[in-house]
Amino acid sequence: MDRRKKQKKSAWILLLVAVVLLGGLAFQFYHQKQVTKLATQQKQQSAEKNKSAANKEENGKQQKSSPATAAKKDKKPAAGKKQSTAEKVDKLLKQMTLQEKVGQMFMVGFQSTEEDQTIQSLIRKQKVGGVILFDRNMQSPEQVAELTNRLKQEAAKNDVSLPLMIGLDQEGGPVLRMRDRVSPIPSQQRLGRTASPDQVYKVARLNGTELAAMGIQVDFAPVLDLSANDERSFGRDPGKTTTLGLEAVKGLNAAHVTASLKHFPGNGRVVVDPHLDESIVKADKATLENVDMVPFKRMMEKQAEQQFFVMVTHVKYPAFDAKMPASISRTIIQDVLRGQLGYQGIVVTDDLDMGAVSKYYSYDQLGYMAVNAGADLLLACHEYDHQLKLYQGILQAVQDGKLSEERINESVKRILTYKLEHVSNDPVSPAKASQIVRSPEHVELMESITK
Repeated sequence: MDRRKKQKKSAWILLLVAVVLLGGLAFQFYHQKQVTKLATQQKQQSAEKNKSAANKEENGKQQKSSPATAAKKDKKPAAGKKQSTAEKVDKLLKQMTLQEKVGQMFMVGFQSTEEDQTIQSLIRKQKVGGVILFDRNMQSPEQVAELTNRLKQEAAKNDVSLPLMIGLDQEGGPVLRMRDRVSPIPSQQRLGRTASPDQVYKVARLNGTELAAMGIQVDFAPVLDLSANDERSFGRDPGKTTTLGLEAVKGLNAAHVTASLKHFPGNGRVVVDPHLDESIVKADKATLENVDMVPFKRMMEKQAEQQFFVMVTHVKYPAFDAKMPASISRTIIQDVLRGQLGYQGIVVTDDLDMGAVSKYYSYDQLGYMAVNAGADLLLACHEYDHQLKLYQGILQAVQDGKLSEERINESVKRILTYKLEHVSNDPVSPAKASQIVRSPEHVELMESITK
């Protein structure tokens, strides 16, 4: 019995020892596992901390060593936003002085085949916005291309570098600058008698292509005056004149040349040439509105589709204004052309050197009167001293309070908008002008239309 008890007691002791040993092993395994887990967590935390510190250090380096890069990042959204033409125009207006604004309202002529001192002075000092060319300036396509390039370069040197507008009268027939070196453009009267609308379009596009090749962006054509005899007119029929005039505008526009409808409200009834002296059209208002003005009215309906100016004549129309020629009449420009017909584009005067106005008003008065009436672009084609007086007269009128700077801004906004959308100072190739102007293909086309 004692022996059994001893054996049983020994067994329990062995079992207890085994339990203790197993418990110790289990505890040791658990402890080791916790130590390993803790070490892994600490290692991960340390790695994350080091990474964060490295990122901060890198960001600090970028900020210290590359402020330009940071600036670029800040500017990216602004750079990606494209300014509208209206925003660009408003910005330019704020930068411009009154003298620069008034200068943009002039298109002037000069006397040489080269960039002489007078035109240089007008571009540099008066900041004139445009130049008009005549035969006296033109010898060959290459020479004209070189001349327009130099004029544009001169304008680009100004503080406010705006494209220079270069134009001329290239109507065809009797009014054809450098006629021996350009294609034989027929008169509008001849086209009105024999040409189809498509042929008128082709003639105008060819004309525009030659002008553009020489660096000319504005053609003071087509003539919309109604006349059975004037070679400059498509004829007496308002409907046909409208149709052919529209094709002429489309053709010029297709060659990236701006047209100019003239001579509003219609010169077809004049007896005295306004180049020489006062001229009066005594037709009543109903006749003017329902006959003479019809081609202009129809064109106004197309103004959103086509690019053109409207040239206002120096002729008097007592039915609208008993005192003032159209070019200096608020009634005709503001009430009729803009109000009644809804024209929103650039209004250009005929040459202010013409006798119909220059014989009766001083140049000091004439520029101010034209702008006050609503004209945007003033043609001063011949005399340097006349150009200066016109310019100074406008400045003086603003200084005297007779003309507001807001009125100047209205016109300059139209001019800047047009320039930013349609004109550039990019040079043209004289060699290419030589190849394009009066090319055999162009001459052949003109001959096929007029035979």
